[in-house]
Amino acid sequence: MAPQREWFEKDYYKILGVAASATPKEITKAYRKLARELHPDANPDNPSAEERFKDVSAAYDVVGDDERRAEYDEVRRAGPMGGFPGGGFGSHSGGAGSGDFAYGSTDINDLLGGLFNRGGRRGPGGPGRGPGPQRGDDLEAEIHLSFLDAVRGMETAINLVSEAGCSTCHGSGSKPGTAPTTCAACGGRGVIDDNQGFFSFSAPCQVCGGRGSVVSDPCPTCHGVGTERRPRQVKVRIPAGVNAGQRIRIKGRGGPGRNGGPAGDLYVTAQVTPDPLFGRDGRNLTLTVPVTFPEAALGTKLKVPTLDGPPVTLKLPGGTSSGRVFRVKGRGVETKKDTGDLLVTVEVAVPAKLTAAERKAVEALAEAAGESPRAHLGV
Repeated sequence: MAPQREWFEKDYYKILGVAASATPKEITKAYRKLARELHPDANPDNPSAEERFKDVSAAYDVVGDDERRAEYDEVRRAGPMGGFPGGGFGSHSGGAGSGDFAYGSTDINDLLGGLFNRGGRRGPGGPGRGPGPQRGDDLEAEIHLSFLDAVRGMETAINLVSEAGCSTCHGSGSKPGTAPTTCAACGGRGVIDDNQGFFSFSAPCQVCGGRGSVVSDPCPTCHGVGTERRPRQVKVRIPAGVNAGQRIRIKGRGGPGRNGGPAGDLYVTAQVTPDPLFGRDGRNLTLTVPVTFPEAALGTKLKVPTLDGPPVTLKLPGGTSSGRVFRVKGRGVETKKDTGDLLVTVEVAVPAKLTAAERKAVEALAEAAGESPRAHLGV
């Protein structure tokens, strides 16, 4: 959906939670607050937060810019029918629909571009509604981490094969030593205007394809496109405590932009190899330690391992039941915010086979035992 049509459907002030009369400072403050709360890195498992983050960014892109905000306010005041004879399109071929308005074969966005005689982008040839810079595509990749690397965090590199700026012409599309020339047909604007009295219709320039420039001597590597598919390496910083399946955003390392637009982002999904001893519960590490019945009944001191440090001594009081959890402070996952704990679960081990001496001792214990632990069941 083109931006101008979207302006009729979305109240950007409401999305940002500010009044239409809000000052630029208030708008920026509201955007920064929402961006921190909704950022994908802070909500790895919440797709709705990512969608809201995109809406908030789109809203700020318009009302956070004085010139575009003025245009947005003007469009919203006029409404989808505003400024046209008879208040609408009913008398013209093409008619009016609930989602797409047309005047003949011309899109509503071209009509608006001519009506206001300006657009959201400006080319080197002066004001006009050209295609303008376009953001590059977002890319996806996976990285496989050991349990310890996921807990500690690390810096590594990912090898990709994707579209990237041409290594020969550096994205210009022209043969080294030459440069693109301004399109003579559109004067570098990327669009051609057709003035028809009250209306001014705009369409992408057919000569330059809307780029505003013409490559006379194409690059031999990319043939004038400005991009090539090639291997490249992207450095990635894995934050401490990353979870399995978490997506990490590397800004600006996705597909290359077009017509001078910014590059897309790279989203890296972490795959973590389980550890044979330790597990994860958020920032806490978990560990199950087997103990004998005498140790649980009489109490004991246990040495338990930690993930990347020396063992710690755990004191079990007499009468410890199987499944009881003991907390070792500060021996979990260390992040920028805080450090988790090590949660040790004690599990009484029951031998599958008994020696003659063990059987005799257990039978003696059974005879010496007092009231049944099932007495409360009443059966």
